[in-house]
Amino acid sequence: MGSFKGHVVPGSLFFIVGIWHMWCSLYRYVVNPKGFRFRVWNPVPGFDGRLKYLELYVVVIGAFIDLCIELLYATHLKFFVNGVLNPSHLNNFEHSGMLIMFFVFGLIVLFSEKTSFLPLPHGALCLIAATAFCAEYLLFYFHSTNHKGLEGYYHFILVLLIGLCMLTSIAGALVPTSFPIDLSCGIAITLQGLWFYQTAFTLYGPMMPDGCLLKGSDIKCHSGVSQVRGELLADFQLFSMVFGTLLTVVGSYSYIASRFGHSISSALYGADVDLVRH
Repeated sequence: MGSFKGHVVPGSLFFIVGIWHMWCSLYRYVVNPKGFRFRVWNPVPGFDGRLKYLELYVVVIGAFIDLCIELLYATHLKFFVNGVLNPSHLNNFEHSGMLIMFFVFGLIVLFSEKTSFLPLPHGALCLIAATAFCAEYLLFYFHSTNHKGLEGYYHFILVLLIGLCMLTSIAGALVPTSFPIDLSCGIAITLQGLWFYQTAFTLYGPMMPDGCLLKGSDIKCHSGVSQVRGELLADFQLFSMVFGTLLTVVGSYSYIASRFGHSISSALYGADVDLVRH
């Protein structure tokens, strides 16, 4: 994924799924706060059920396309050199392993939800999602490509966001009725997608900090001051994304509550009545 396209493709996948997860989490809580449950995927309503599993198809097809790019296109099918794995494409093989995990996750959930061959409880699906995020976390933490300097800082932030996705997925299996955990999972996935985009535009696009440049496949900064300036810029970019995402959550909640808030108002009124009676 050491390229602009290599970051934008998975970033698009995580961003789309994350935004959808956030919206559905807010909607489900507003409509039915008492019956709220953590969901590792969310069906698309309407259209006579034809698009119910659209999110899962996006995950499966998106992971498969990115897998083909990493494993087939980027390597030019030169998997082995002198009987060993091609050392020039070890990062592509590692990325492929991560993408296979998300591809398998999507397939397992599809089989579990659409057939009777693999009936798994939702908590198990949460742990399978956490396993896919764990594979992604380990990939970027123990990467064969030595991420140092400014590039290493951007990937360090990415590792933190992946860790949040993994932890919230595990927490969803342990506390399945928690709305904050479900919403946090959607926020973490969205931020991961946004950070993939930011990494692409900063390290491999037009937003390279002053004093740094892409030389070959490495990011070089002319001085320590230039690198520190780039890291401070990364901190500001992350803060802006977190702030913008939280504003989106608040705005979406206000809109959903104004359109469908009768359910939560009734639930709160019922709770007050119960307290008065007791």
